[in-house]
Amino acid sequence: MRPKGAPQIDTIPRTCYKFNPYTAVCGPPSPCMHMTACAVDWGRYSSLQHHTSTVTEFMPAIEVEHLTKMYGPARGIQDISFSIEKGEIMGFLGPNGSGKTTTMRILTCFFPPTSGRARICGHDIFDDPFAVRRSVGYLPESVPLYRDMTVAGYLSFFAGIKGVPRRARPAAAAEVMERCGLERHARRMIGMLSKGFRQRVGIAQALLGNPEVLILDEPTVGLDPRQIADIRSLIKGLGGTQTVILSTHILPEVSMTCDRVIIIYEGRLLAVDTPANLVHRIQALPRLYLEADGPADVLAAVLSRVDGVRAVNPAGGASGTSAFIIETEPEAAIVNDLARCVYEQGWTLRSLGPASMTLEDIFIQLISDQERIRP
Repeated sequence: MRPKGAPQIDTIPRTCYKFNPYTAVCGPPSPCMHMTACAVDWGRYSSLQHHTSTVTEFMPAIEVEHLTKMYGPARGIQDISFSIEKGEIMGFLGPNGSGKTTTMRILTCFFPPTSGRARICGHDIFDDPFAVRRSVGYLPESVPLYRDMTVAGYLSFFAGIKGVPRRARPAAAAEVMERCGLERHARRMIGMLSKGFRQRVGIAQALLGNPEVLILDEPTVGLDPRQIADIRSLIKGLGGTQTVILSTHILPEVSMTCDRVIIIYEGRLLAVDTPANLVHRIQALPRLYLEADGPADVLAAVLSRVDGVRAVNPAGGASGTSAFIIETEPEAAIVNDLARCVYEQGWTLRSLGPASMTLEDIFIQLISDQERIRP
């Protein structure tokens, strides 16, 4: 029963908006002057059905409109807008300090934006933050794990925080352990697990309650290649059933995992598109990859003199060889000319063929363009 004078749920002041990140965005609000009323009503409120926010199957899972966040005079993000469809895996890319974490914290109701709106599964972050938190599973970059708990105990504990009924908690924990490959480690202490398995526990925690949206901040940071592959496979399997925002600095992971990418720089949105469409937009000239024996400086000079070549850029190469990305004039058919040029110098041609831009090339190109025009 609500204490006398305690506010109704729909009248809880905005001061209760912040929350404790260690409750994985689904826990009660953080301490404030209304803490008692919030805590009393939290359990009952978390089980209510929200008939006022009916979500149609055609509504995007995430809608962001003109989000801006200021930290005093400093700008965190400015006028960001994008939408993410249900079941889509979206990569979120940007240099350190570009505003990725700020955006994710706004979407998880960690703190409010200075201006703009955002809706998660039809729920507005201002008008219905509790419903937003129930719809989101969040894995922060520093995973909040209790190392002196077992995997099963930890997940059952967080299932309770997320409003799962007591009798259903063991089954909920078992389900996410199976999805994350943790069944054999259910009774192990979290502190005894490798970092890769601790990351799996963090993802399992985010999956508790079957949220419609998952927001994962650097889920593969510090992992070895085998662990990265395992986490990538796990995230890939979530697509179609759950909407995922994946923030990472490992660009090949985004190419292999994500349907689309968001690129952000200094708080501003640079691009939202598929990697393939970004290539078509940014790659103005046809490109060829050439690898041959011979000294790099001499080979580059010789190749640059071929008619139709616009630029010759170093691209590494195996031991004892030199490799280049060659930009050509549109419609220029110079493959035979390049091969003849190499053979006439007495060098062995190791490889010659089309070269598309990678996501890393696109990322570097966009950031470099912004740095050149920056005042």
